[in-house]
Amino acid sequence: MKVTFLGTGTSQGVPIIGCQCEVCKSSDLKDKRLRSSVMIEDKGQTFVIDTGPDFREQMLREDVRRLDAVIYTHEHRDHVGGLDDIRGFNFVMGTAIDVYADSNVEKAMHQMYPYIFSEKKYPGIPEITLHHIDGSPFSIGETKFIPIRVMHYKLPIYGYRIGNFTYITDAKSIPQEEKEKIKGSEVMVLNALRREEHISHLTLDEAINLVKELGVKKVFFTHISHQLGKHAVVEKELPPGMHLAHDGLVIEV
Repeated sequence: MKVTFLGTGTSQGVPIIGCQCEVCKSSDLKDKRLRSSVMIEDKGQTFVIDTGPDFREQMLREDVRRLDAVIYTHEHRDHVGGLDDIRGFNFVMGTAIDVYADSNVEKAMHQMYPYIFSEKKYPGIPEITLHHIDGSPFSIGETKFIPIRVMHYKLPIYGYRIGNFTYITDAKSIPQEEKEKIKGSEVMVLNALRREEHISHLTLDEAINLVKELGVKKVFFTHISHQLGKHAVVEKELPPGMHLAHDGLVIEV
């Protein structure tokens, strides 16, 4: 399975107009972070987890020609704001795109994109086939997804385990029964927003301690804000087996 980091930032982590912080001014491409998302290529199919506002730019950058499904973690705009741009894949592939979402995401999509769901469809609008996620494992083709329920402050959202790979973003805490689903993963992606305490996201120290508790040997931190600092600096501080992800990074699992 091939995993490509489409984006590793947050709405607090993408370039900000007029910002003069060291991350915005950095010439290191690893400090240029679009909104968090990953692309998974497995058994001949291509999936994307979350379509943030940078989705179109990410697809063009990676020269993606085929998209079999989109799977959502939660309904916040930095994770669903690029859904409209799947219309390019509708046009090229000549088919609707399968979309997997829970009730909260479904409600948000109806509010943000009412034209997608209208009875009289305007020509050229995005075409999707909606599949409901209720917490039970599901398969897309031969690839199995195990939803992992985590807490984003008071909002329950989903991470996913796919084989030996686990992807979690926007978590602040994880119930013990959900941690059991993660254990045994070979590779994990986990959010680490910044060093200072945050109400709805893991800090870097909290993320590191959680990784140690779970016993995952190879971890990449994502959903990074400017406040965490420059890639080259943070990477040197991390324990063995832990890394700061960057946009465009490709790993094999």
